Amino acid sequence: MFLTIPTLLTWARIAAIPLILASFYLPVPAATQNLVATTLFVLFALTDWLDGWLARRLNQTSAFGAFLDPVADKFLVCASVLVLVQLGRVDVFVALIIVGREIAISALREWMAHIGASRSVAVHMVGKAKTMVQMIAIPFLLYDGHLFRIIDTRAWGTVLIWLAAVLTIWSMVYYLRKAIPEIRAKAR
Repeated sequence: MFLTIPTLLTWARIAAIPLILASFYLPVPAATQNLVATTLFVLFALTDWLDGWLARRLNQTSAFGAFLDPVADKFLVCASVLVLVQLGRVDVFVALIIVGREIAISALREWMAHIGASRSVAVHMVGKAKTMVQMIAIPFLLYDGHLFRIIDTRAWGTVLIWLAAVLTIWSMVYYLRKAIPEIRAKAR
């Protein structure tokens, strides 16, 4: 099921990355660039929920879709965080934590699947919380202004992206602690 509607929505998240980046090269004021990037990010981030809902609703779930969905999420988050580093809105240390964790946990999940223990690193609530905080922090930082003339999105986004970094470390430790006994058992 390579070209189903849900899978195409997942591919759209990957295709969104150059669009978000390109929005910062538009010949318009910075506030408009920020608004375009934020709108694109939010719209494409919502496809994560929509593609899963449609896959279940249309009975179009597939192993390929299950593989591609988290990859698209990771690409979108990591690329957006790197854009924010370039814009000076996210500390490089936070970016290293987020990107490094995504690489490490992806490799861990691949290894665990290889040894037949993928259930031990199944998605957990702390990982979902990390993702939710990231998905709020990133558009706040992309917007970089005052929402409704009240909410300072740079200030709130900064707090939230640091919280996301803490949750990122916490989730990585959680998954590693779950995996280590399985790895030790297979090494014997």
